[in-house]
Amino acid sequence: MRRKILTCILILVCFLLQCTVFHALAFGGIIPNLFIILTASYGFMGGRKSGLMTGFLSGLLLDIFFGEAIGFYALIYMYIGYINGTFRKVFFPEDIKLPLCLIAASDLIYNLLCYSLLFLLRSRFRIDYYFLNIILPEAVYTVGISLIMYPLILRMDQKLTEHEKRSAKKFV
Repeated sequence: MRRKILTCILILVCFLLQCTVFHALAFGGIIPNLFIILTASYGFMGGRKSGLMTGFLSGLLLDIFFGEAIGFYALIYMYIGYINGTFRKVFFPEDIKLPLCLIAASDLIYNLLCYSLLFLLRSRFRIDYYFLNIILPEAVYTVGISLIMYPLILRMDQKLTEHEKRSAKKFV
């Protein structure tokens, strides 16, 4: 139960930070995607189901506040969380290279999907401009912020896992 409450709190904190603080810290109108960091982290730390649920809740929150149709962002974030969950077996908490690569790849895939489904279908064919001025800078900024945010999420997850193990021993 604590894990679910912590997940909901982290989703709300990321939403508030992304909508307020990071808009003030935008570089050329580019802000990091905190939901990608959170969804990918929960995916490879907790598995497919954890990533899927975190992605769904994150995407649904974005759909409610910023989306044109309910479910668009939720579906994309669900897939990102699920795909990152497949890397749980090769995830080692001490190694930060895999999480950073997965977060960068997730951000690139997210932005390419958004470009394809939101802009390309409206006959906006400037993918070179979009890639160099929006997708790539956002991926770099997101990876930079994940250097700070990922260890915090990992530490919270480890403490929660440790607490759950101690609680389980009391019942045995």
